[in-house]
Amino acid sequence: MNQSELAVLRRAYARHIAFAARTDDTRLEAALLSVRREAFMGEGPWLIGAAGGPDRTPDAEPHWLYQDTLVSLIDSKGLNNGQPSFLAFLIGLGRIQAGEHVVHIGAGVGYYTAIMAELAGQAGRVTAIELEPELAARAVKNLAAYPQVQTVCADGSVQPLAPADVILVNAGASRPLDLWLDALTDGGRLILPLTVGFTLNGVAMTHGHVFLIERQGDAFAATWKSQTAIYPCFGAQDATSEESLKAALRRGGHDKVRRLIRTDDAPADARWASGPGWALTFE
Repeated sequence: MNQSELAVLRRAYARHIAFAARTDDTRLEAALLSVRREAFMGEGPWLIGAAGGPDRTPDAEPHWLYQDTLVSLIDSKGLNNGQPSFLAFLIGLGRIQAGEHVVHIGAGVGYYTAIMAELAGQAGRVTAIELEPELAARAVKNLAAYPQVQTVCADGSVQPLAPADVILVNAGASRPLDLWLDALTDGGRLILPLTVGFTLNGVAMTHGHVFLIERQGDAFAATWKSQTAIYPCFGAQDATSEESLKAALRRGGHDKVRRLIRTDDAPADARWASGPGWALTFE
């Protein structure tokens, strides 16, 4: 495939992923077009496709990467680059504006971080946090062209955060951490997968729901946005919260959640799920 044909494919990919992400923000499509996926995925051929059963591409031509598919990063650990339409959907939930500070927890090799950096612009700031040293090292190199990005190899559940307008947690947590909620500016948005654990082909995974948490002064609105199956955020787990989430997943009603309460005294009949110091409630 020659460069002109690849350019057409990139444009089609950006249009398709933006459409699948259910966003009307034309800037997101432009960012998807601007950031070249092959610059982040390492040398091909690549393992692409469903987690646990990916196929190796026949060659290292970059056109294989311009489809809505996973790309394996560390196959033995089940780590991959994520499905572009889903990650673009999560990014769209953040409504990132130029000049804002965005935190990406679970940044991997930085592909989606770069897309968020495009949205925040040169006047913005992006903090990329990745726990896996190999992926963090790759992200540092991959994001070197973005002076507004700081990449940190750290545990996103304990890494101190400067005030943030958007926090995207790209991993499953059993509870919203005080660290993340405290960092949100007034009007700030936290995209948070609240999940319970399971094992897939010997690899730890989680499943549950994605919620958009929005700070409103000292209060927090909470809105259900999507189901998910996602790699765990190991530092954001507690047994009490996970048991409550398991029961909530069986009951349903996630779409009726309206608030995040940071106390232990929410009425039982108003709670969807809860744990020490937090509850998602219907009112």
